[in-house]
Amino acid sequence: MSGTLNKVMLIGHLGDEVKMHYFEGGGSIGRFPIATNESYTNKSTGERVTNTDWHNIVVRNKAAEICEKYLSKGDKVYVEGRLKNRQWQGEDGNTRYTTEVHVQEFTFLTTKKESTTNEGGSASNTQTTGNGNKTPLKDSTPLGQTAEDDLPF
Repeated sequence: MSGTLNKVMLIGHLGDEVKMHYFEGGGSIGRFPIATNESYTNKSTGERVTNTDWHNIVVRNKAAEICEKYLSKGDKVYVEGRLKNRQWQGEDGNTRYTTEVHVQEFTFLTTKKESTTNEGGSASNTQTTGNGNKTPLKDSTPLGQTAEDDLPF
């Protein structure tokens, strides 16, 4: 294979609120951490062990504003993007390094704001896409009813 690939897919829970930074030219950037978990049973002790990894997520412009509006700490989200390494000088003069996931696509899996609006027991027949628009699922006909196109006459 002659090419290279830099692709990351994560499903995890937000560890903090989305922190926004706005630029003079009208652009914006949002940053938030995501926690992913790995669970296994220790063979020697039989104890259940859970390891948590933290990932620094970066979202830009309109996508960042959508994340800020709809996501909050604890929400479950799917993100897809590229790994980027960055370095800077800290206030103490030491060079600092970080690895970030620069998001290209995302999907809200659960949000607190959605769950509070759906507490009445009715499920929504929409899904949120990466651009924040709600689109109807393929079959949004309520149970027990048929769509007009399905009538035999």
